Order: sequence, then structure tokens, then C-alpha cells
Amino acid sequence: MITRELLGTAQVPGGEELKLYGHGRDFMIVLGHNELMSTRLRHSEESLATMTLDRLKRPEEARLLIGGYGMGFTLRKALAEMGPKGHCTVAELVPEIIEWARGPMKDVAAGCLDDRRVMLRMDDVAEAMLLAPEPFDAILLDVDNGPDGLVRADNNRIYSKSGLHNARRAMKPDGVLAIWSADKDPKFVRRMQDVGFEVEEVEVRARIGKDGKGKGPRHVIWFATTP
Repeated sequence: MITRELLGTAQVPGGEELKLYGHGRDFMIVLGHNELMSTRLRHSEESLATMTLDRLKRPEEARLLIGGYGMGFTLRKALAEMGPKGHCTVAELVPEIIEWARGPMKDVAAGCLDDRRVMLRMDDVAEAMLLAPEPFDAILLDVDNGPDGLVRADNNRIYSKSGLHNARRAMKPDGVLAIWSADKDPKFVRRMQDVGFEVEEVEVRARIGKDGKGKGPRHVIWFATTP
């Protein structure tokens, strides 16, 4: 029987402690008793990239802001789908997340952080939106399991009305704000609508089985656009 091995810990600035575990070929990042992400469950995070790019006029040249890095599923899928003129800014607040990507999880990362189309910002994605030198085609958020913060109380500001206004200002007029969540949240949908977004809600399974069908938990991705 393969036992779970603790590979590292990380203190989230202003938040909780994360733990990285290895289990055979798989990795998982855990908060308390909650498994936040795992290499076994990547389909919905990859779909965050593919479904966003599908909604852009020129996806091959897209300029994206991705927050945060996590296990890199969204970033790697975006890079695979974009052309050589595409660009991804990745905002990650926790230094150990990047250390793990370059260390025990380097085979999973597959060099994506060294791709010439990637710029890594060790910062809160909220700050990356405020300080962007030019607008993005899309902003892809997978922060703290969705609008109900688990890891860090300050993450709630990203999903507040002011945070949503900041996201809107950081995008081109026809930009797409894509938000991943572990669960549905009707109140948050109304909040997005209140700040002027049209919202599309898509349910995505956490993984794809050998039969090609969706398996595992049902996650949610919201696509917010300006009419």
C-alpha cells in the first residue's frame, strides 16, 4: 500500500498553512482536511483555459492574466492552445507554490514557467489587475476555491464588487472574466450582474474517465462579459 508523504509546507501570507503531499505519482495540496487541488483532478482547471480561449476573437494571440498558478493546469493548457504571439501573466502569492513547481513537481510543470510567453509575478492577482500596463483579453481566476475564501480572508476582495470593477477595468472592452469555483454561488452571480456583467455559468466535471466521460466532483466556471 502506497502511503501519503509530506513534501512541504507553505504559510499563505495573511492566511492558512498549505501542505504538499506526494502519493505515488500523484501530488495534492491540502488545507487542513480539505484537498484544494490534485494531479488526479485537473479537467476543470484545464477547461478554464480552453473554454476561455474559445470565447475570444483571436485566441492564438491572446493576452491573459492567470491567478494563481496552483499546480499549473490552467497555464499549461493555455500555452498549448495559444500561438507563439500569445502571452500569459501568472500572479502567484505563495513563493513555495513556485518552489514546488520547480522542485518535486517539476515533471508536472513540464517547464511551463520558463516558456518565453510567460511572465511570473509574485504578487496578489488583485494587485496584478490594478498595475497592468495594458488591458488583458481575458482574466482567469482560480483563487481560494471560489468566492467563499478558505485560504486567506483578503482573497474575498477579489470577488467583491470593487474587485469585479477592477477586473473589468483591467480587460479590453470585449474581454472575458473567467472564474473557477468548487461550488455554485447564486449570490455571487447576482453580484457580477450588479456590476454590469453578463454571466454564463458552465458546470464541468473534475476529471475525464477512460471512457471519455466526465467523472468526479462537479465544478463551476463563470464567464463574465460586458454587453
